[in-house]
Amino acid sequence: MDILGMYPTFYMPWIGSAWVMGIIGVIHVVASHTSVGAAFLFALLETKAYRENKPELMDFIQRYGKFLLVFSYIVGSVTGVGIWYAITIASPRGTAGLIHSFVWVWAAEWVYFTVEVIGVYALVYLIGKIDRLTHLKVTWAFALASWATMLLIVGIISFMMWPGNDAWYQTGSTNDAFYNINFFAHLGVRTGSMLVMATVVGLIVTAGMKDKSEALRRSVVRTLTPIGLIGGAFSAIMFFYYLQTLPYNARVMLDAHLLPQYAAGMIAVVAVTVAYLVFAWWRPLWVTTWIAVPLFLFIAIVGVWPEERMRESMRKPYVAGQYIYGNQVIARDVPGKGIKGEVDIIAEKGLLKVHPFIPDRLRTITPGNQLEVGRLLAKISCANCHALEAGAPLRSLPDKFHGATDKDLIAAFINGPLKHGAVPYMPRIDLPAEEVQAIAAFLADANAHREGGTAQSPSTAAVPVAAANKE
Repeated sequence: MDILGMYPTFYMPWIGSAWVMGIIGVIHVVASHTSVGAAFLFALLETKAYRENKPELMDFIQRYGKFLLVFSYIVGSVTGVGIWYAITIASPRGTAGLIHSFVWVWAAEWVYFTVEVIGVYALVYLIGKIDRLTHLKVTWAFALASWATMLLIVGIISFMMWPGNDAWYQTGSTNDAFYNINFFAHLGVRTGSMLVMATVVGLIVTAGMKDKSEALRRSVVRTLTPIGLIGGAFSAIMFFYYLQTLPYNARVMLDAHLLPQYAAGMIAVVAVTVAYLVFAWWRPLWVTTWIAVPLFLFIAIVGVWPEERMRESMRKPYVAGQYIYGNQVIARDVPGKGIKGEVDIIAEKGLLKVHPFIPDRLRTITPGNQLEVGRLLAKISCANCHALEAGAPLRSLPDKFHGATDKDLIAAFINGPLKHGAVPYMPRIDLPAEEVQAIAAFLADANAHREGGTAQSPSTAAVPVAAANKE
């Protein structure tokens, strides 16, 4: 028996496993982008303070820096660890593939992150305790280290979309993976957006400085807002460049599903952000906490959440490099890494025979265990992107069949478009007939229970594949 190097399948009821990482990731992006953008705002403001002899600007930098220590370096660090935990359980083979390609890139990123953390503490607590020029050098070192962490992570994330050419598959080289077709466009989008986010958060800090002079608050706001506007314009330009670097499956997903859902919100965020920053520049003293906080939340929720969801969704059906499917199956050969595709092996032998974490009692399908096997196979094949409960709020798999209870109709779709890879954003799922019938029976049963008001309970659907071995 050929056993593949698969891992246990983690499943989060009602939202699917991928959304665990997605929710944590959005919080992390807001915190980390604010930190990197703020680092450059600090460097530019302190340069202005040094050259124009305006030491009062250091009061704002110190207050914003203390805010960062809580918002970015506690929230950001905790969610950063949370991302590692989430991707390890939700996508272990994808995570392993990235580590094997980028282990030294990540090591370098951690070095820069160490410099960044030390730098922010030094920046905040050494104001007034060392000479101004030395402190300015510390601030610029902090800014460059912060941006370096973003640059290195963007190279990895961009590879997750796709390498863009065949070189990496043949060489397995880190350089071919890192400097992919998507890299510079993606870096430009994030660099511009980090300045916008840092400016918006900076306005919250400024609004809270009621104990400072109006002249200081006016000077800070009128320094920040042009940086945010320029960063936003640069991010928008690079976004259109970014769209030109996407693979075919991403463009199909974008046009067919994502833009119809999120385009209006994206346009609204851009319009509101521009209007807000222009208004703040025009009337800096009118920016109060009651204005700054709600607008920050609007930009973060309506802007960052859809953007991150779109970026993650466009990558489908792959989770890394267009060679690992979201369901952890290796989609193609990668000679440069000695990796062999697994779709044909699964088609020949079936998941029940080659997956190491299938309980022995479920390796053979019987009338008595067909629904249980079908649920297990659906988790392995589909739960990384879909919820398995009918009526679930995020990508419910039964709902994708419009409530169908006809097993043959569901099996026809699995044996048709999915078997032949005809849907660009869905993995090719080629299974033996009895396994297809088991999945179809489970989905039909889920829809039937939903129609009858007895949908499968979350606790039953939540049993991971690994836990099934204990039964």
